[in-house]
Amino acid sequence: MNLYHCMIELKSDARALAFAMAMESWMALLQSEGRIEAWRLMRRKLNLAGPGCADFLLEIEVKDLTQLDAAFRFLGRGEDETTRRYDQMRQHVASVEFGLYRPFPDLEGAERLALV
Repeated sequence: MNLYHCMIELKSDARALAFAMAMESWMALLQSEGRIEAWRLMRRKLNLAGPGCADFLLEIEVKDLTQLDAAFRFLGRGEDETTRRYDQMRQHVASVEFGLYRPFPDLEGAERLALV
């Protein structure tokens, strides 16, 4: 399982609940289409965070990089419903920082292996 981690700041005029509802709609579509395994949206609590921490944290679970690539391609197809849900969510977002994480140590021992 891989974890696609997104730290999100909303636009100054965005409403947090409207963003959360739009995110729910977008992620539910991705999940129902089998493009992601699971997801969760969290918000910073009591403003307890360092300067590098965003207000919202989105975590998306994917089986592997193939599934993650398929999720990106799903949006790229440009279908009306897909684009509409994505745009409804994205209109609230001012900035996002991404990271891709995996379990460690992993079963394959990938960090000990070398192709060359």
